[in-house]
Amino acid sequence: MSLTRRDFLCASAAVAAAPKLGAARIPQAYFGLHPFIEANPKAVFIRRTHVPHKMDEAAKRREGLTLSREIFVPAERPGVPVSHRIILKPNVCSVRSRRPDVENWGTGTDPQFYEGMVMGLKEIGLSKFHFVEANNFHNWNLRGFVDINERLGIEMNEPERRVRNFQEGYDMTWSKVPDAVVYSRIPHYAPVNEPDTWLLNIAKWKSHGMCMTLSVKNEQGLVVLPFVRFCPGWKMVTGVPDFMKPDIHPRVEPVVNKFFDRHLKMGYARYDSPASLSPVHQEIWAHKTCDNMSVLKTGLAMIEGIYGRSGNGFEIGNDYLTNMVMFSKDKFRLDLIGLYLGGHEPGNVHLYRIAKERGLTDTFNPWEVPVYEWVDGKAVPAKLTDFPRASLNTYYLQRAGEPEYHLVNEPFDYDRHRV
Repeated sequence: MSLTRRDFLCASAAVAAAPKLGAARIPQAYFGLHPFIEANPKAVFIRRTHVPHKMDEAAKRREGLTLSREIFVPAERPGVPVSHRIILKPNVCSVRSRRPDVENWGTGTDPQFYEGMVMGLKEIGLSKFHFVEANNFHNWNLRGFVDINERLGIEMNEPERRVRNFQEGYDMTWSKVPDAVVYSRIPHYAPVNEPDTWLLNIAKWKSHGMCMTLSVKNEQGLVVLPFVRFCPGWKMVTGVPDFMKPDIHPRVEPVVNKFFDRHLKMGYARYDSPASLSPVHQEIWAHKTCDNMSVLKTGLAMIEGIYGRSGNGFEIGNDYLTNMVMFSKDKFRLDLIGLYLGGHEPGNVHLYRIAKERGLTDTFNPWEVPVYEWVDGKAVPAKLTDFPRASLNTYYLQRAGEPEYHLVNEPFDYDRHRV
C-alpha cells in the first residue's frame, strides 16, 4: 500500500509525541495505548525482534517487556482505569508427543514473551489479571504458563463445566449474538464480557487446519466448553448435546447452506477440496467465529511471531525463527497481514471474506491495510513488501494432487471480488 502525505505527517507527529525510552513510567489512574496506535485503529504495526534462539528465555522476556513498555502508557486523562480487570488470552495449545518438547514449542504463544508483556503492564499500576483458556488444562504447564501465572498473581479459569453450570450461569457470561448464523447466544468464561474488563489477545503465528491460528481464532478459546468446538462441522451444530440446542439458531441449516451455495457459485478457490476438514466445515467454522467476534471487544490484538510454526497447529510441523511481532486494534486487519507474511493469500481463506459479508470488517485485502514498522517506540511508515515472508505450510483445504501441507497462495483478484 502506498503512503499518502497525510499518512507521512501523522507518522511524523507520532515520532514527536512518542514517549522517550527509559522515561519514568509513573502509574496514573488510567492507562492507554501509545497515542499513535490509538489514532490509527486500522493500521497494523510490525516490530522486528532480536532473539538469537527460540529457547533463549531472557531474550524473549526482554522483547516482551520492552514492547510492553513502549505501547502501554500511563495516562493522566481518562483512558482505561487501572482498576479494570485485564483479561489475558495467549494461545496455550501446548502438546506432548514422541518428539522432544523443544520441537513442539511453537504450538502456542511464547511463555516468556507473555511474561514480559505482563511485567510491563504491572509497572503502570495494573494488578488484576485473568488468564482465560478453554482448552488443554492438562497442558497449560508444559511450557510453564501455570508457573508464570502463579508468580505474577494472575488468576486462571477452570475450563470444565457440568450441564447444571450452564443452567445456573456458573462463572460464565452469556452474550446474545446480533444477526446470528449458528449461535444465537454464546457463553464465555467470566470475567470475559463483564463490565470493567479489558482484553489483551496474544496469539501465535502458526499454521492450522483453518489455514492459520491468528488473533481472531485465538479468541475462540474464550468460549466455554463444549461451545468452543467450532471445527467439527454439522456434528457440533445439528448434533450438539440437548442442553446446547436452545442456543443454536433455529434456521441454522438453511442459512448456512444459502451462504455456502452462493460462495460455491462465485468460484472461490478450494470449494471443491476433498479434505476431511471440508469446505462445509470451514464455512461453519467461519460463521461460528463471526458470531463470536460480533460480541467481543478487544483492547489490543497481537501475533507473537518470534518463531513461527508450519503444520497442523499441534504435533505436526516445525518452528522457524522469524523474529517478528505484529499488533493492531483491528483483529481482522491484523490477521490479513499475518496470513500474507505467512506465505498465504488472505482472499483464499473463507473466514475473512465471510466476515466482510457479515459487516464485521471493511476489507479482506492486505494491500488496503496501512502498515508501520515499530522501531524503538516509534511508528515508521512502511510497505508490506519491506518484511520477509515465511512459508508456514498448512493442510487447509488440500486440492487434488496437492501436497498435504502446502501454501494457500494462489492469486486472488481483489478488484473482482469485493463482496
